[in-house]
Amino acid sequence: MGERRLENLEVWCDAREFVVDIYKMMDSVKDYGFKDQIQRAAVSIMNNIAEGFESGSDAAFVRYLNISKGSCSEVKSMLYLCSDLHYCTVEQRIKLHTLLQSISSKIYKLLEYLKKK
Repeated sequence: MGERRLENLEVWCDAREFVVDIYKMMDSVKDYGFKDQIQRAAVSIMNNIAEGFESGSDAAFVRYLNISKGSCSEVKSMLYLCSDLHYCTVEQRIKLHTLLQSISSKIYKLLEYLKKK
């Protein structure tokens, strides 16, 4: 088994890539309140996975993963508004929703694993 490092946690790596995608998509958006909110929510997904991973207990990790999962739902909701306001295309929204669903599913599987441990 490999070294226990955050960088080896697939769901965190996926969340990191997702954050970059959100930042790139929001680059030219001038609605700074909206831009800040969706970016912060996306970063929250990644950072809560990281905080939980380093927390030192499975119970704390579960708590942080639940927060991360909540942030996934927030970003999902905001992506609908993003396309409604024409800050992104429907195609971009669908692509990002697909990535987000994958991340959310991996968080769920990790939660289930930790709860059974």
